[in-house]
Amino acid sequence: MSDINKIWFNGALRPAEECTVSVMSHALHYGSSVFEGIRAYDTPSGSVVFRLTDHIKRLRYSADVYRIPLRYSDEELVEACRETIKANGLTSAYLRPLVMRGNSGLGVIPKDMDAIDVVIIAMKWGAYLGEDGLRNGIRACITSWQRLAPNTIPPGVKAGGNYLSSQLIGWEARDRGCDEGIALGTDGLLSEGAGENIFVVTNGRILTPPGAASILKGITRSTVMTLAAELGLPLVEQAIAREQIYGADEVFMTGTAAEVTPVRQIDHITIGSGGCGPVTRQIQDAFFGLFEGKTEDRWGWLEPL
Repeated sequence: MSDINKIWFNGALRPAEECTVSVMSHALHYGSSVFEGIRAYDTPSGSVVFRLTDHIKRLRYSADVYRIPLRYSDEELVEACRETIKANGLTSAYLRPLVMRGNSGLGVIPKDMDAIDVVIIAMKWGAYLGEDGLRNGIRACITSWQRLAPNTIPPGVKAGGNYLSSQLIGWEARDRGCDEGIALGTDGLLSEGAGENIFVVTNGRILTPPGAASILKGITRSTVMTLAAELGLPLVEQAIAREQIYGADEVFMTGTAAEVTPVRQIDHITIGSGGCGPVTRQIQDAFFGLFEGKTEDRWGWLEPL
């Protein structure tokens, strides 16, 4: 928090040290919060926030699923994100909008439906899985922890409580000396990483698990799917068995924090040539090209600060 000067908290920019919540917060006791991760980039044309409006729409969707009233309009939240970046003097940033139930009394069902805190934090954050990992690939492993079963906690909603599962997946991976963990679904098929979607390149085709595979349908995931189509790279959403990952030519992960990160090893098996493969490099170049002025933004994804 030391490098964060201002936080947007319940409608106004305030000094970070003043932004506090009650220990009786429903979110602390029951995990009732929803959030987003958003990146702003410093481009040759000035600072932009990547797919800001799409992120805010998903934030509202997540809040609606859990019946959390969000009293600010999408337009107000978009502008609040911009204000928070500027107030902290940043030209590139990682944004964390968070909506959580406040002091609404003990009990799983909140007694006060209007006790809601809305927070937007802007900070510096580099490559989530490391700069070397971004260039040369990370080591991952398939963990013993499975992703959420269908019709339990909705994995397609970006809720705070879902990430307890991600913590278990991530901790086990690190205990095994890996950079990140991969989880299978309860059906034994590939699901996603602790905080990333997964793409598998095999025989000239890019495969990725479908929305029904207990995944969060990431915004970076959808970006990559669009860019792959632009590059003429065949991409299919389909169920993927564990052994298909081991035999893949390339594997890469995507997410707002992870961006587009190659995977060079899974468990004891080297993937492809053990680095960033040619298809992954094409996707990386197209993705980062959006912020370097090399890839034309024909979709309105780059929203000026």
